[in-house]
Amino acid sequence: MTGPPKSVLARGLTLLDAFSAADTTLSLAELTARTGLPKPTVHRLATELVGWGGLERTDGRYRLGMKLFELGQRVPRRRDLREAALPYLEDLYEATHENIHLAVQDGPHTLFLEKVSGRRSMPIESQVGGKLPLHCTATGKVFLALGSPDYFRRVAVAGLARWTPRTIVAPGRLRQELARAATSGYGVNHEEYEVGVSAVAAPVFDARRRVLAALSITGNAAKLDLDRLAPAVRTAALALSRELAFTPVRNPLDRG
Repeated sequence: MTGPPKSVLARGLTLLDAFSAADTTLSLAELTARTGLPKPTVHRLATELVGWGGLERTDGRYRLGMKLFELGQRVPRRRDLREAALPYLEDLYEATHENIHLAVQDGPHTLFLEKVSGRRSMPIESQVGGKLPLHCTATGKVFLALGSPDYFRRVAVAGLARWTPRTIVAPGRLRQELARAATSGYGVNHEEYEVGVSAVAAPVFDARRRVLAALSITGNAAKLDLDRLAPAVRTAALALSRELAFTPVRNPLDRG
């Protein structure tokens, strides 16, 4: 069993990584429990991170600091793709007034780089920087459908968690769903992660026809006609793909 990290840098990063997308603040006790580090060590590291700006302290609790946001804005891979995609996200929002996402594949998750929504959009759990499982999200199904068979096997072997009564947890059935997505050019989510919420997503390709990202429309399952909206999200994704073919951005999947 792997124990807590030993270096000061690794321990500090573990502290920051303790915050999930759903967390606004965490107490010292919660940070200690999540990191597995001694409480005095957590207190010392948290104090140093507050001084640097990576954490902020409020009402005796801790939250992620603005310094992290500032650093995130300097990451060219994220900034370039987001800026290229934003006009297409805004067009989709104006056409639908639903939640519009830009996502990339991150291991067994779909990672949201941008979200456009408004007062008429249904409130949903997703947020910029948040991650959701691949197998029960429309963007995630796009990545699985167009990924390698080995990639699908690794995700399936790790386990397909059931989030709602409609989550597909049988690998065979999910494979059929992915085959349909690969043929149609878009993936769908019928209340598979969040009850009452459905989505449709289409792939964004780079100049070499590799899947770079996915765009999605997400909203009220009772009102959203996914098949009717599919051409809109596919058209936007295709237009963005064509733009990137002439003005390429770095693929967020590339680690180099």
